[in-house]
Amino acid sequence: MANIKLLIATHKKASMPSNQELYLPIHVGREGKEDIGYTGDNTGENVSLLNPYYSELTGLYWAWKNLDVDYLGLVHYRRYFTKKSGSYTEGIKIDDVVLDQVNVEKLLREADIVVPKKRKYYIETIYDHYSHTFDRDHLDKTRNIIENRFPDYLSSFDTVMKQRSAYMFNMFIMRKELVDEYCSWLFPILEKLMEQVDYSEMTPFESRFPGRISERLFNVWLLKNGYLIKEVPFMYLEKVNLLEKGKAFLQAKFLGKKYGKSF
Repeated sequence: MANIKLLIATHKKASMPSNQELYLPIHVGREGKEDIGYTGDNTGENVSLLNPYYSELTGLYWAWKNLDVDYLGLVHYRRYFTKKSGSYTEGIKIDDVVLDQVNVEKLLREADIVVPKKRKYYIETIYDHYSHTFDRDHLDKTRNIIENRFPDYLSSFDTVMKQRSAYMFNMFIMRKELVDEYCSWLFPILEKLMEQVDYSEMTPFESRFPGRISERLFNVWLLKNGYLIKEVPFMYLEKVNLLEKGKAFLQAKFLGKKYGKSF
């Protein structure tokens, strides 16, 4: 049986899968916070204090530097890869819908990297969507960093920015050596970005820009390296107000109203 760990990034107590051999809840931003009973991202080599900016990526960084596994994945306390497509219903049992060891091993025999189904924006590009909902300067600075530090990725960055769909949420499952490759590329870009963006007056929601940029960068890395990808359904395990979310999307595009909270 392959040694696989699927990190569940969380900042609070939540319902978790019962398979503790496969799933590892990780308390992201644990440093200085009350113990909630999960493994913290503040042991060994870590960037736990950067959680207000990096979001779930502090858990990924911790696993990258400290976990010895064959395969590593990242999901969220409210968002999981699932066995089949579906939507949240009251009283749903988490073990009935999330992937198990057999499912994951089968998927990894079929592809190099497991990713969630693409999010489609239809009426705007990846660049335009970020520009309408957040601050396009973040993407422009990221492009400059890539041009200077990883110029062979620049064409892929420009291509992804023109697309109207992308793999979001920083969710994946892949071989640990691919995680090493990805993180060695990603984190230096984010570190440089934080040096170039003034976040001193940002709200806590706005401050998470490096985490949001990383979602776009994951697509750049995938495109550039051409690994075999397998798309898998995912499910929110909390109720999502789709009406409110859709309204915010349209207000951002047509009225210039930036996002001010998560949905």
